[in-house]
Amino acid sequence: MIYEMRIYTCLPGRMPALLKRFSDHTCALFEKHGMRQAGFFTTLAGESNNHLTYFLAWESLAERETKWDLFGRDPDWIRVRDASERDGPIIANVSTQFLTPTAFSAVK
Repeated sequence: MIYEMRIYTCLPGRMPALLKRFSDHTCALFEKHGMRQAGFFTTLAGESNNHLTYFLAWESLAERETKWDLFGRDPDWIRVRDASERDGPIIANVSTQFLTPTAFSAVK
């Protein structure tokens, strides 16, 4: 299993719009495309409270490439993204890392 960690840095004041987009639409679209989420987190204390961090679980990088491509071209996603950014952009930056569990990890 490969885990993709994505950290979205929101523009000031835009976190509520990003959380609403995920809770009301994006998570369902992930399910539609067979994308398995492994957790969503906001920053309680630390470097920035403008971060949304989430994890997706993949069998392989090839699976990830195929499913992200389909998701990105989905007309429902494009409509939702555009509607959520009607008042301006939400995200300043996206950071992505691919992680593999260690032999002693509780998560496999």
